[in-house]
Amino acid sequence: MKTSDAIIINLVFLAAIATGCSRGQAIDKGVVYTNPVLHSDYSDPDLIRAGEDYYMVASSFNCVPGLPVLHSNDLVNWELIGYALDRLLPEEYYSTVRHGGGVWAPCIREHNGEFYIFYPDPDHGIYMVKAPGPGGPWSLPVMVMEGKGLIDPTPLWDDDGSAYLAYAFAGTRAGVKSVLMVIRMNPDGTGITGDPLMIFDGHDDNPTVEGPKFYKRNGYYYIFAPAGGVTNGWQLALRAEKVFGPWEHRVVMHRGKTAINGPHQGAWVTTPGGKDWFIHFQEKGAYGRIVHLQPMKWVDDWPVIGIDDDGDGTGEPVTSFAAPWTGNPGQPAASDAGDEFNGSVRPLNWQWHANPSLTWGYPSEAGGFYRLNCIARPDSMQNMWDVSNLFLHKLPAEKFTATASVKCNLRSVGEEAGMIVMGRDYRYISVRRTDDRLFMRVVSCTDADTGGVETELLSQEIRTGDMFFRLTVESGARCRFSYSIDGNEFTDAGESFPARQGMWIGAKVGFFALRDGFANDAGSIDLNWFRILTTD
Repeated sequence: MKTSDAIIINLVFLAAIATGCSRGQAIDKGVVYTNPVLHSDYSDPDLIRAGEDYYMVASSFNCVPGLPVLHSNDLVNWELIGYALDRLLPEEYYSTVRHGGGVWAPCIREHNGEFYIFYPDPDHGIYMVKAPGPGGPWSLPVMVMEGKGLIDPTPLWDDDGSAYLAYAFAGTRAGVKSVLMVIRMNPDGTGITGDPLMIFDGHDDNPTVEGPKFYKRNGYYYIFAPAGGVTNGWQLALRAEKVFGPWEHRVVMHRGKTAINGPHQGAWVTTPGGKDWFIHFQEKGAYGRIVHLQPMKWVDDWPVIGIDDDGDGTGEPVTSFAAPWTGNPGQPAASDAGDEFNGSVRPLNWQWHANPSLTWGYPSEAGGFYRLNCIARPDSMQNMWDVSNLFLHKLPAEKFTATASVKCNLRSVGEEAGMIVMGRDYRYISVRRTDDRLFMRVVSCTDADTGGVETELLSQEIRTGDMFFRLTVESGARCRFSYSIDGNEFTDAGESFPARQGMWIGAKVGFFALRDGFANDAGSIDLNWFRILTTD
């Protein structure tokens, strides 16, 4: 993949904190980084080091393509390099939107020169894909362990060649939760053998324990796992001398006096120089589950994550810290980003809400745009929550503007296309054809996930479907739409509004194209470009 095709996700704002260091100033051969290192929705991160490079995977839920793979060479600057899943299985099941389904917390490992990702689908079971390298190509998924409610798989290949799989349960599907399980696995990772064993029961003091990550160090087996829930939980470490226990445990990081709620599920990695780090997520409402990096150390063969000022073995998250010294620092992202839509493939940072049909959209390299066709609204549609062909992009920063140049080619009555901020609540700005006239509209829907009804906030006749749409996002995910005919003078379109997260995912910005009923030559919207400017 060309460097120009990769989407650099994050600019870490290196700044003077209490140390008084200037931006990017060296500290102990490193630089100061500020959390979050990824202010974007990469839930349930897991990572490994391969040589001098780091690779991260994250949940993608019902979004397609799924299972994002990111790369870094300094643990601070991250770049999306691809996806391990082009489509979700079962294909027919995911041909329509399945909010909250799909890919939950995955785990990436390297074994015998191959890269494995184990991921759960809580409605079907635990799958595995593998590849010769983190950039793929990834194999088709293999069902490792079938069962409703199985989540958060993590493999361990032991020194003697035996293999094991740890996992948890999703209470919403299994009716059981707050326990961790281990079962023997085929050494090739394709299936399990024998009976599972419960190795930890968190009901009394560590409810909702989940997200295990399986490791071995200094003769001990370890499982890192969050407990207490996404917004108010803590990090546990379990330790045993044998795979099936007995296991002891302790809290190794909690929120403490910080503003970092959670801190939730993550993973441990060691740099080539022998320094230990832990990456995890923080739930942040409409922005989704953003990613933090914590220093980590070992004390008496127990991990301590974050900063342990009182020496009790339980760390607290850091806001800023001397960055890892890898000898090969990553390049910060530019302050603006986006897509020109002039290539031959779908840009990496766009996903659908279900397995796409070939007719939903495609690039036109010669035309310099990405076309979305007006697809018939589902017969059962109550609102946009029921629409699968939404073309969406994660919110990339706390504050930003996103401007798009579009051409709406609406041929028939009832065709409509526009820009949307999508979540459990949503709002969009669109162009709609009514008789022989075009109208620009702003439409809002509250509680879309429970059948909320759309409300039209603005409607005015326009002469052309060639438009510039702009979304401005301020702190707290406060949003405002504006529009322009010439791309220079923008007019506000309605009042500001708060974005709201979806089901297990943050709010997203993107585009839609819909129509009433089938046509043999549907209209479309051409996305000429989409440009993001982040602001301090």
